[in-house]
Amino acid sequence: MNTLVAVAIAPFGVGDELSEHVAKAVRIIRESGLRNETHSMFTEIEGEWDEVMDVVKRATFALAEAGIRTEVVMKADIRPGFENMMERKVKVVDELLAER
Repeated sequence: MNTLVAVAIAPFGVGDELSEHVAKAVRIIRESGLRNETHSMFTEIEGEWDEVMDVVKRATFALAEAGIRTEVVMKADIRPGFENMMERKVKVVDELLAER
């Protein structure tokens, strides 16, 4: 079933600058082959539930297995019969804004 997830994978206890560790998680997401977009606070991933959850797990464990305390914040939208929600949701809002 198509799933859209917004996920933030954050390392703790590694100092003030987290970018290097976040990049390790984002690299796994980007190399997954699933649709994804990275923003300042979350990365969105879209695909089948099991595939998306596997990518979230692998990205999280890449940090945790390195001994880094890791927090995951995730929001999922499971909408049967819909695909390409990363673009469709934004397009609908943009169209409504253009009408006004």
